[in-house]
Amino acid sequence: MLVLSKQDIQKALPMRDGVEAMKRAFKQLYMGKATVPARIHIDVPEHNGTTLFMPGYLNEDKNMAVKIVSVFADNPEKNLPVINAIVVVIDAETGIAHAIIDGTYLTAIRTGAAAGAATDFLAREDASRAAIFGAGPQGRSQLEAMCAVRPIREAWIFDINSEASQAFAVEMAQRTAANIRVARNPSEAIANVDIICTATNSTRPVFDDRDVRPGTHINAVGVYKPHMQELPADTVKRAKIVVDSREACMEEAGDLLIPIEQGIIAQKHIYAELGEIAAGVKPGRTSEQEITLFKSVGIAVQDAAAASAVLKRAESLNLGSRIEFG
Repeated sequence: MLVLSKQDIQKALPMRDGVEAMKRAFKQLYMGKATVPARIHIDVPEHNGTTLFMPGYLNEDKNMAVKIVSVFADNPEKNLPVINAIVVVIDAETGIAHAIIDGTYLTAIRTGAAAGAATDFLAREDASRAAIFGAGPQGRSQLEAMCAVRPIREAWIFDINSEASQAFAVEMAQRTAANIRVARNPSEAIANVDIICTATNSTRPVFDDRDVRPGTHINAVGVYKPHMQELPADTVKRAKIVVDSREACMEEAGDLLIPIEQGIIAQKHIYAELGEIAAGVKPGRTSEQEITLFKSVGIAVQDAAAASAVLKRAESLNLGSRIEFG
C-alpha cells in the first residue's frame, strides 16, 4: 500500500489541478453519477471534538475513497492541530485499498479547491482583493485557491488570534504574489474587497452585513453543524446562494438553517448546487452588482476526486513510500 504525505500531495496536486478536479466531481454529483452516503458523526463533548466518517464513490471516474476526519477544538492547547484526517483510496474494481493519504492536508486542499471552483463561476472577472477569516490551514488554502482563479493583488487576513494572523501574513506573502495585510477588525478586512472567505469554527457571524459591498462573492466553508454560523443572516438573504449539496446543507449548514428557522429565508432561496453550474444547467454570476455565496459543508466526492488525482500523479512521479501487511 502506498502512503502519501503532505509533501507528496503538494508535489502531486497543484491548486489549479485541484480546482478542475472539483468541478468534475460536482458535475458528476449533480448528474447522479456519484454515490455519497450520509456522513457519520461521533461527537466527543468531553473533549470538545467530533470525528466524521465520509465514504464516497464517483461512478463515472471509478474513484472511491473513505475519509476519517476529527475536529477537536481544544487541540491547540496540546500543541496539536484542530483537524486531523486520513483518506484511504480503494480500487473500485477489486475493493483493495491502494493508498493511505494525509487527509488533514488533503482536506484543506480539496476544500480550498471547491471554493476556487465556486469563485471561478461566481466571482467577478476583475476580482483582485480578498479577505480571509481564519488564519489556520484552511484559510491558507482558501487564499491559494483564490489566487489560482483570479488575479489577487491584495488579501486581508483577520483572526481573533493576532499572532496567528501575523504568521499567516508572513507565510502567504512568500507563497503568493498578493500583498498580505493584517486587519485590526472585521470591518477593515472587508471594507474594499471583492471576495470574502470564511474558514472558522464560529457560532456567530464573523462580520457585519452592512460592510458587504454589492458585487462581492463569499465562500463560507468553516462551519458544518446546525448551531454554527459564520455569516450574518441579512447577508445570506441578499445573496444568490449556491451550495455543494442541498441535502447535506439542509442537515448541517447553520449559515442557512438558522436564517430559515428565523423566517428570514426559505429553502427555495437556494439558487443552485455547484454541480448544476459546472454542468451548464444554470449560469453563475449574472450581474456585476449581485452578491454571490457559496456555502459548503464538505462532501465525500471531494475527497474521492482529490485523493484519486493525487494517487495517479504520485504514482507517475514515484512519490511516497510503500508498506506491506502480513
